[in-house]
Amino acid sequence: MPLNRRKFLKKSAVTGAGVALAGAAAAPGAQAATGHGKPGHGRPGPKRYSLTVMGTTDLHGHVFNWDYFKDAEYKDTAGNAQGLARISTLVNAVRKEKGRENTLLLDAGDTIQGTPLTYYYAKVDPITAKGGPVHPMAQAMNAIGYDAVALGNHEFNYGIETLRKFEDQCDFPLLGANALDAKTLKPAFPPYFIKKFHVKGAPPVKVAVLGLTNPGIAIWDKAYVQGKLVFPGLEEQAAKWVPKLRSMGADVVVVSAHSGSSGTSSYGDQLPYVENSAALVAQQVPGIDAILVGHAHVEIPELKVTNEKTGRTVVLSEPLAYAERLSLFDVGLVFEKGRWSVESVAASVRNSNAVADDPRITKLLKDEHDVVVAYVNQVVGTATQTLTTVEARYKDAPIIDLINKVQEDVVRAALAGTEYASLPVLSQASPFSRTSEIPAGDVTIRDLSSLYVYDNTLVAKLLTGAQVRAYLEFSAEYFVRTAAGAAVDVEKLTNAGNRPDYNYDYVSGVSYDIDIAQPAGSRIKNLSYNGVALDDAQQFVFAVNNYRANGGGAFPHVASAKELWVESTEIRTRIAEWVTAKGVLDPAEFASVDWKLTREGTPVF
Repeated sequence: MPLNRRKFLKKSAVTGAGVALAGAAAAPGAQAATGHGKPGHGRPGPKRYSLTVMGTTDLHGHVFNWDYFKDAEYKDTAGNAQGLARISTLVNAVRKEKGRENTLLLDAGDTIQGTPLTYYYAKVDPITAKGGPVHPMAQAMNAIGYDAVALGNHEFNYGIETLRKFEDQCDFPLLGANALDAKTLKPAFPPYFIKKFHVKGAPPVKVAVLGLTNPGIAIWDKAYVQGKLVFPGLEEQAAKWVPKLRSMGADVVVVSAHSGSSGTSSYGDQLPYVENSAALVAQQVPGIDAILVGHAHVEIPELKVTNEKTGRTVVLSEPLAYAERLSLFDVGLVFEKGRWSVESVAASVRNSNAVADDPRITKLLKDEHDVVVAYVNQVVGTATQTLTTVEARYKDAPIIDLINKVQEDVVRAALAGTEYASLPVLSQASPFSRTSEIPAGDVTIRDLSSLYVYDNTLVAKLLTGAQVRAYLEFSAEYFVRTAAGAAVDVEKLTNAGNRPDYNYDYVSGVSYDIDIAQPAGSRIKNLSYNGVALDDAQQFVFAVNNYRANGGGAFPHVASAKELWVESTEIRTRIAEWVTAKGVLDPAEFASVDWKLTREGTPVF
């Protein structure tokens, strides 16, 4: 039966909180690991036990090695393969190698959002409907046999009702020690999970898993969580829970953290908590043996961090996102002086591209997959020419203008008849993908979805001309400063300071140049509205996605600006509706050159 919230709350009244499970029967692997003492001595050495903790993270709805946007097997230049069907094969191999009863399988969050497969079962045929389907990720992860999963920030993208339904459908707990009820400040989800591993001739090994999620949820999914849930920092909550777990007899403490290791935050100083704090947790909180890291979408086979209070090494590992890697923590324990203690932890990753899909998983979810493939291949219109994002990072591309045109139209219609109806509407959009293409001819839902890969929704904010200028200056920091006479290499022109493409914004409705020969903060030139220099005091309606509106990317002014309107329909759905209503996708209706890169007045391209 699923370990759901109701059972947790009932149990927490007895235990204080968390989920505890008894482990398997005696582990045959433990006897093989028993020491035999030093040569020449009759007494056997201390008993030893080997445990393997496996972990995935940021699965983002990837069950199959399939690209729904391209309607083909997934391929990238690095030769990676994706999907839980591959992970299942890797997990089966590790369980066979180590003995299933000596293994634990965890995930560090971001599970139910990210592909048309997960979108379909959240919105088109929702799991929340009466008699609705079982979520494909619940089906796959139940079948593979996950022990516990930490909450990711994207778990909240479809609202709390969808998340709770998914939780009910899972045979494992969703952990979040720092996801608290806003009124009681008590955990709204199980904070931890405990499992016992039996060892012949010795007490069982008690393993505790503490789940931590990302404080940024309070910003990114404000519309769903405000007033209901709060998300304090990982370090403070780990410092609260790890000693409790040790006092409950945990021999091994593993943290599954939906938080990167870099110590940085994308939301600036909007929250007093660090977004990517997994290494800080290792450094500051005594008593942790290993941390499964998530959220950052980077591969870290093994990172050793020294705890500043104990001097002990804490081992971190982050497997690559989308089920491309499986992390392994091999934990060695020794039984001495009446207790188990950890004497070694080593981490490594296994690559999904080294194995085939597990046919059990592909068979289990073939029907759901086929339904979604048919859905995304529906034709909704015709394009007069091919539109692509290939140059969209450094040239004003019509395909991004399409997003802005749709957003402007939706917001204008929403504000019609209000006191803001007469204000000019500006819009922002980012070049999310470098490979999106809407081909000439038939246009399908998957073509349009590939243009807008995130499940963002639309918000209307009120900004002044001065605030728009500051916003554009911040956005222009994305470009590497390039002197007027220097050669321009488009591969080295963008992503200054490692800023991702999704944190560079076009703004439509105004005209401007970006002078990349100038230092950051002094790049926006010739900023005008309707052919006249922009008035700093003029008011504008700003159509903006919810991620940016809530502070994602730390763009100035927008998070604190007055909110005029908000909706819960995804922007990609609005794009599909717009194209369906038009029937024909003609750039003449939406394309305009609003901005260009210059150097001291001379266009770069």
